Formats: sequence, structure tokens, C-alpha cells
Amino acid sequence: MANFIFIAGYVVIGLLLQRSRQFPQNTGQILNAYVIYVALPAVVLQKIPSLTFGKELLYPALMPWLLLAVTVPVLLGLSKWLNWSRMTTGAMLIVVPLGNTSFVGFPMVEAFFGPEGIPYALLYDQLGSFFILSIYATIIAAIYSHEPGTEAKRPSAGAIALRIAKFPPFVALVIALLMRGIEYPEVMSQFIDSLAITLVPVIMVAVGFQLKFRLPQEDRGPLYWALGLKLIATPVIAFAVLYGFGLEQLAVQVTIMEAAMPAMISAGALAIMAGLAPTLSAAIVGYGVLLCFITLPLWYAFIQFLLP
Repeated sequence: MANFIFIAGYVVIGLLLQRSRQFPQNTGQILNAYVIYVALPAVVLQKIPSLTFGKELLYPALMPWLLLAVTVPVLLGLSKWLNWSRMTTGAMLIVVPLGNTSFVGFPMVEAFFGPEGIPYALLYDQLGSFFILSIYATIIAAIYSHEPGTEAKRPSAGAIALRIAKFPPFVALVIALLMRGIEYPEVMSQFIDSLAITLVPVIMVAVGFQLKFRLPQEDRGPLYWALGLKLIATPVIAFAVLYGFGLEQLAVQVTIMEAAMPAMISAGALAIMAGLAPTLSAAIVGYGVLLCFITLPLWYAFIQFLLP
């Protein structure tokens, strides 16, 4: 459970730096840029080559994609109904469908289910969350963001393809897939590990730096919707889909818990970096992490109560 103390500590550091005159207002954006261009590609290069595409259980591998297919139309419908801005819609489409299935997910799964649950969490994270972040979230960021000083208009298909091709995590994903079955030299592996380990501290400090407890009025409604969808609705969907397969299966239990994780901090960083409602994106991540210490134990207790 030490990881949760670390998370809280990183957020507090960010909050303290926010109140210090020694750090400029764009410090959070600079930290996010480091994550997108350095730390996140390092994590992709670290994890993806170790994937084994064998006869693995499909529950954790397919559930993230199913939840993506369900949440996107819901978010687009809410955007039209509630008249969200283009920036808010883009941020919600990136942050809400993606869960923090690794840094929060792994230790939570181990805390609830022991080491036996980790392989299923890895499957959920590596075949779901990271691929969705690298591909889907990149496309959404390209469509909804725009270059500073230009009109916010939908880019052409060629422009979207170019942004995807130049997006560092996507480039790292292509390289990592090509490197499957090939071991990195020891020095390179250690170098990648040393960069990857900086991902969570830097992101959470950035989240803390940009976290505003007094949100603008226009961000409060989307925040409530995002937290409700992420912490309540998506695990309800996962539970409804998997209930018939038998809750006694560890793979089913872990998949439901992974679906209940708060918003992915890397997705929040991507939305912020793209200029998509930075305050809202940081709030969804920050408040989600805080609230999951309440919601995840409740979901675990609910699953255990229903077990035969």
C-alpha cells in the first residue's frame, strides 16, 4: 500500500509548488511535456516487447475496448445535451474512457487479490489501456486540439495521420512491437527503466500543480459526470457483462476491479498537453485518485458479498 502514500505525497508536492513563487505558472505544462516526450515512451518501450500473444483469457483483454465503445457515444450524447465546449468534449473523450490500470491498478489488485491477480491486471493494462492511449487517445487529441494562434477547426485526415506518426508514445509503440522477441542490451534496458520510473512522480506532481479545488463553474458539471462514469458506471457495465461468466473466477473479479479504477494519469497529461480543458483534466485525475480509496474497497466488498 506504500504506492498510495507515494501518490498522495506527489500530489501534495505539486500543490505546494503551485503556491511557491519559485515556479512559473506553466510548470505543469512543462512537466506534462516531459511525460509525453520522454517518460511515457520509455514505459511503452519497457512493457510492450514482453507481450505474449498466446491463448490468454479474453475478459481482461477485451473489456477495456468494450468500455471504450460504450463510453464514447455516451460522452458525445452528453456533450450535445449539455452543450459542452469543444475543448471540454475532447478532454472528456480522452480522460474518461481510460483507467489508471497500472500504477493504481497493480497495487490495488495485489492488495485485494494477492500476487495471483497481477497477470490479469497486466493483460487488462497492456492489451487494453496502453494500446487505447497510444492509438485512440492520439486520434482524439489530434481532432480536438489545434495549434496555438490558429482557429479551432477539424484537421484533415492527412494532418491527423501526421500527428499520430509524430506522436512520441505512438512512435515508441511501433518500435516496441518491432522489438518483440529481441532483448535490449543491459545498459539500454537499465536506461529505459530509469526513465520509465519517473512517469508517475512527474505526472502526479504536475497534477497537483494544476489541481484547483475551486473549479470554474463550467468545469464542475463535466467533473461530476466524469467521476460518476469512471468510478461507478464503467464497473457497473463490466459487472453486468461478466456476471454470467461466474464471479468466482479470479479473472472476472480482477477485470471488474480494473474497470473501476480512476482516470489514467497519462491520459490526463495528454489532454492537458493538447490544451483540452487543462483544469478539468487535472481535476478528473486528481479527484478520481482520491475518491478511489473509497470506491474500490466498496466494489471489492460488493463482489465478495455476491460470491457463492
